[in-house]
Amino acid sequence: MSKIQSLITLVHSLSHAEKKAFRLRSGRNKQLPDYLMLYDIIDKHPSLTKVEFQQLFTNQNPKANFETAGKYLFELLLETMLNLRKDQDSLSYLYKRIIHARILYEKSLINESLDILEEVIKQAEKFENHNVMLLALRLELDYLLAAGFPQIDEKTLLKKHFRITESLKYIRKINEQSSLYEILKHRILNKSQIRTQKQKDELNDLVYSEISLVSSLNVDNFEINKLHQLFQSNYLISVGDNQSALNSYYELNNLFEENKHLWNKPPVYYLHTLEGILESLRSIRNYEGMTYFVTQLKSIECESASFKLNVVCTTFLYELFPFLDGGDFSACNALMASYKESLYDKFNSLPRSRQAELSLYTSLVFFGNGEYQKAHKFLNQIILQGKYYFSLPLFRTIRLVNLIILYKLNNIDLIKYEIRTLMRDIGGYERNYRIERYLFKFLSKPVPSQSFKRLQVWNKSKKELDEIEHDVFENKILQIFNFTAWIESALTKRPLSEVLQHKMAEN
Repeated sequence: MSKIQSLITLVHSLSHAEKKAFRLRSGRNKQLPDYLMLYDIIDKHPSLTKVEFQQLFTNQNPKANFETAGKYLFELLLETMLNLRKDQDSLSYLYKRIIHARILYEKSLINESLDILEEVIKQAEKFENHNVMLLALRLELDYLLAAGFPQIDEKTLLKKHFRITESLKYIRKINEQSSLYEILKHRILNKSQIRTQKQKDELNDLVYSEISLVSSLNVDNFEINKLHQLFQSNYLISVGDNQSALNSYYELNNLFEENKHLWNKPPVYYLHTLEGILESLRSIRNYEGMTYFVTQLKSIECESASFKLNVVCTTFLYELFPFLDGGDFSACNALMASYKESLYDKFNSLPRSRQAELSLYTSLVFFGNGEYQKAHKFLNQIILQGKYYFSLPLFRTIRLVNLIILYKLNNIDLIKYEIRTLMRDIGGYERNYRIERYLFKFLSKPVPSQSFKRLQVWNKSKKELDEIEHDVFENKILQIFNFTAWIESALTKRPLSEVLQHKMAEN
C-alpha cells in the first residue's frame, strides 16, 4: 500500500473523538495549512483515487507540495491518536507513566520517580502485563542502584530480584505458547486447508508440543489460558472436529467474560473468539445458537472506527448465513439493503480479508436470485485485483464461485482458461478438494438439454456427491457455499433455493 493510500485509509478510520481532537489540535486558522486542506479533501471525498486527490489538492493550493503535506498529516494524526490512547487503555497508560518516571529521574526527582514505578508495578500485576512489569522493575533497580540503595536492605533487594525472575518465567512461557499457536496458524494459512488424514497428521508435532507445554506450566494466567484455547479451537476447526472446537471456544468465551479488565483495546481476540464460536455453530447448522453470540457482537464497544466497521461486517455475515444457507435469497436481499449505509458504503475502508468475504457472499446472494451479471460484477472487484488477495485462503473459493457464475453466463472458453489457471496455481491434483475436481469436470462440458439425460447424469453423480458432502475434509469449502446443492439444482432443474431449503430441513 502506498503512503498516500495508507493516509487515505487512516483518515477514514478515525473515530468521532479522534477527528474532534485533531481539529482542536490544528486550531482554527483563517488560512488553512496545507496538511489541513489535504485532510478536508480526503475526509469529504472518500471515493477519489490518489491521482484525483492530488489533482484536487494542487488546484486548491498550487504552491503546496502534495507528498510533504501527506507525510506531515500522517505523523500529526498518529500523534493525535497517541494522545487520546494514553487514557483509553491500560497498556498506553502504563507506558506513559514509565516515561513520566524517566523524566522525573532525569530531573533528579528520584523519590517521585520511584513512586510512579511502584504504581506501575502494581497496575501491571493487576492487568497481568509481565512485559511492562519487567521494564518497571528493571528501571526501579537501576534508579535504586544509582541512588546507592537508600533505605533498602539485602532481603528487600532479593525480593525485587525474585519478582524479575518470575516475570521472565511468565514471559518465556507465554512466548512458547504464542510460538506454537503462530506456527499452527501459519501452516493452516500457507499450506492450504486440511483435506486428507496425512495433512492432519502433519500437525501432530505441534499438538504434542502444545499438550506437553500446557501440562508443564501449572499456572493460572489469562494470556496462557487464552492462547491454549485458541490453539485447541483453531486446530479442531482445521481438522473438521467442529463440535469439539465449539466446546473449546465456549471455554475461551467464558475466560474472556470473567476477565474483562484484561481485554485489549480494541478487543481483537474477543472478536476472534465470537467469530470462532459462530463459525463452529454454523458448521453444525445450529442457527438458533448463533443468535446469542450475534447479540454479543453487537454489544462490543470500541472507539476505533475501523474496528467497529470490522464488527459490523462480522455481524452482518453471521446474520446473513442462516438465510443464505437455507436458500432464502429474498431475506438476504432485505438484510443487505438494511446494511447499505453502515457497511456497503464503507466497503473500501474494510480490511482486504473482509472485502473478499463481503464480495463473495454478496455475489452468492445475487447468484441465488439469478442476477448473474451483478454477481459477476461484484466478485470481479476482487478477482481483477488478485495480487492483493491471492494469499487469502478464501481467494481460491472466490475463483471457484466465479466459475459457476461464468457457467450460467455460458462463457465456456473463459471457464476452460480459468480451470487451467486454477490447476496450475493449486500445484497439482493432490492439493485439490474432491468437489473442486468434480466441478472442473462438470463445468468443462454443457449439461444435456434432454431431461432424461440430465437425470441419468444426476443418478450417476448422486452417490459421489453424497460422499463428498459427508467428507469431513470437504466440509470447510462446502460450508462457504454448498456446491453439491448447486450441481443438483443444475441437473434436476429445481431452483437452487428449493434444494438448499431441502438440505437444511434434512439437517
